Amino acid sequence: MRKGYGKELTKGILKENPVFRLVLGTCPTLAVSTSAMSALGMGAAATIVLICSNLAISACRKIIPDKVRIPAYITIIAGFVSVVQLLVKAFVPEIDKALGIYLPLIVVNCIILGRAEAFANKNPIIPSMLDGLGMGIGFTAALLAMGIIRELLGAGTVFNLPVTINFMDPIIIFILAPGGFFVYGILVAIVNKMTKGKKAELGCGGCGGCPMSSACSKISKGESGSDDNV
Repeated sequence: MRKGYGKELTKGILKENPVFRLVLGTCPTLAVSTSAMSALGMGAAATIVLICSNLAISACRKIIPDKVRIPAYITIIAGFVSVVQLLVKAFVPEIDKALGIYLPLIVVNCIILGRAEAFANKNPIIPSMLDGLGMGIGFTAALLAMGIIRELLGAGTVFNLPVTINFMDPIIIFILAPGGFFVYGILVAIVNKMTKGKKAELGCGGCGGCPMSSACSKISKGESGSDDNV
């Protein structure tokens, strides 16, 4: 594997972890991490969609008009999410039931749309696929870490197998929203310490690579493109 390919694959695991470093996808992270099994299911589904959507968007990046690229990305992502949802319903209905509405909502997961805009839109197919795989692994690892901790402390089990339930009462708050935020904050602090607080790169090339940079500069200067001030 080329050195550059290795970097694209590994950056999303810790250095640019989408959950703990880029702080993306926090809604599904907090919602489905009440158990390790649902966390693993969501992570696997999102990883498949990331890889496939990055591949398709990278392959089509030169023919998608700039003005409609976001709707095009969402359409591509929605197609892959529909396929994954049907497969989950057919083969692992328990995971489909556990994830509920959050499975189809992968369509609007900002991690997937963010990687499409920041990376797949600007890079060849193989690096884009590796970027999707790396970000998917990082997302899955983050979900699993939270799911194991919350399920262990909140239910006394891990993957529905009894661990502490026989000798310690479960701390129910850990499978509720406050416990999710607490575990999330602790893990973010640990990851930041491990990465020495270095700023995570979004991989979009900064303001220079943003199509909205000109609009942002006008706003910052108090200018407007029209005579009406709203």
